[in-house]
Amino acid sequence: MPDETHSSRPSPESRRQQILDAACERVRQSGFHGASMADIAKAAGLSVGQIYRYFENKEAIIAAIVAQDLAEMRDKFAEMESRPGTLGDAIDEHLPEGIDKCFDQRRAALALEVVAEAARNPKVAAIVREADQQERSLARTMMERDRKPEWSEEEFQARCEVIGLIFDGLLMRAVNHPDLNREALTAVLRSTIRHLLS
Repeated sequence: MPDETHSSRPSPESRRQQILDAACERVRQSGFHGASMADIAKAAGLSVGQIYRYFENKEAIIAAIVAQDLAEMRDKFAEMESRPGTLGDAIDEHLPEGIDKCFDQRRAALALEVVAEAARNPKVAAIVREADQQERSLARTMMERDRKPEWSEEEFQARCEVIGLIFDGLLMRAVNHPDLNREALTAVLRSTIRHLLS
């Protein structure tokens, strides 16, 4: 007969996720500076010592949050790459979902807090820049699918960068103008991205 006490104990993965969820909530409310390890522990229903068993400091928690976001993006890019047709077709199909994610206030607040902390903290800046480099590499691989032979390397990189900054900018618009007409925005972004790919 299985030991019920042992089997009901959270796995290390679920415990880490519990801490990350609590950290994300505290950061949304108070920012990284305002969210102490004690605050995160309280939100997670754990002791500070338990938090340190999984994360050595707040930078490690930020790194895990960024890695989680990157893994989600990697999965989405893989899904888009597996779709038949052009990259433009795949983007057309996934664009409304992408815009909705950018306009999710909780997601936008967290992403902007990470960027703000990166502007102040060199360790966090290194984490964010490494993740950005990986994101750009993923996007570049996907965009190679529709790359035009007449584009120089510099132009190709610039087109990749502009598509990236569109989505980064949407996070700011989510905070500044949350009631923006998303249907109209989607239509304009579709034509804009099609232009960048053509």
